[in-house]
Amino acid sequence: MKNIMTCIGIAKSYGSGDILEHVLKRVDLEFHEGQASVLVGPSGSGKTTLLSILGCLLAPSEGQLLITDQHVNFTDKSSLTEVRRQKLGFIFQHAQLLPFLTIEENLAIVGRNAGMMEEDIKQRLDGLLHRLELQAMRYKHPAQLSGGQRQRVAIARALLHRPSIVLADEPTAALDWNTGKTVVELLLEQARTEQAVLVVVTHDTRMLPLFDRILSIADGILSEQEQTAAAENIFYTQP
Repeated sequence: MKNIMTCIGIAKSYGSGDILEHVLKRVDLEFHEGQASVLVGPSGSGKTTLLSILGCLLAPSEGQLLITDQHVNFTDKSSLTEVRRQKLGFIFQHAQLLPFLTIEENLAIVGRNAGMMEEDIKQRLDGLLHRLELQAMRYKHPAQLSGGQRQRVAIARALLHRPSIVLADEPTAALDWNTGKTVVELLLEQARTEQAVLVVVTHDTRMLPLFDRILSIADGILSEQEQTAAAENIFYTQP
């Protein structure tokens, strides 16, 4: 499988001198096309820190991040912006939609920033709104939506431009089980159909059998466990 993203000795520390907190300790990891990974660990273990570095939102203290064999320059803001617009889809714990735009506008702007044609944007937008049952919200503003609806819009926004890397920080935390099922199915479909990397942070252990592998962080140290369970079985277990 083609390697899409690589961590080489990624570390993150805060503070200085004798007061130094090591949040991540030398992460070496590869992510391949079409591969779905779930990232688990206790609160404060470094999950969100690692996800933020992978999403080019936070610079590591040490190490290198490569995306499609290109070194990410964390000191070049314009380069980081271009990488995020073209190659990354990020789903935050909170939707972070632009409040002055409609739902359709919040989604369409992502496609335009990525250089998509207007007709392609419309087709992709229509499909995602239908899949996530958001058609009726199309012309509403974020303040008119529930928390769960806003999170579904955020998921559609992350997927709209068909990024090669999709990162999600607790994407189903605000959703009920059935809606969460739809969301996870869509994320996995994106990864496997588009041959994209998917990395999801979650505390919901019911999701673990869905993924190709489990990445676990404890005290800033990452370990990996191969995931072999059949993905489809989990959705027939009630919460």
